[in-house]
Amino acid sequence: MPTYDYDCEECGLHFEKFQSIKARKLTRCPRCRGKVKRLIGTGAGIIFKGSGFYETDYRSKSYRDGEKKDKEVFKPTPPKSPAEKKTPEKKPTAAPAKD
Repeated sequence: MPTYDYDCEECGLHFEKFQSIKARKLTRCPRCRGKVKRLIGTGAGIIFKGSGFYETDYRSKSYRDGEKKDKEVFKPTPPKSPAEKKTPEKKPTAAPAKD
């Protein structure tokens, strides 16, 4: 159910009302009984309150530990230094035959 904003044209009261979409809009101010106007809102939709709304916040410790091990196993190996690299030996080519 959405929350609607209203402004009273008589006393200037700004208030919110939690109503069903199918409910009729309010016409009278709760303070002075003056005429109210429903404001166009942004329609917040979902409001997250509290800490942590990430997928990983709800993972168990054993799952996180296993994921950490998997990352270590599949970690790319650093490139070899030039001294460690072996260059293939060049094979001597056969000299052309003389006639």
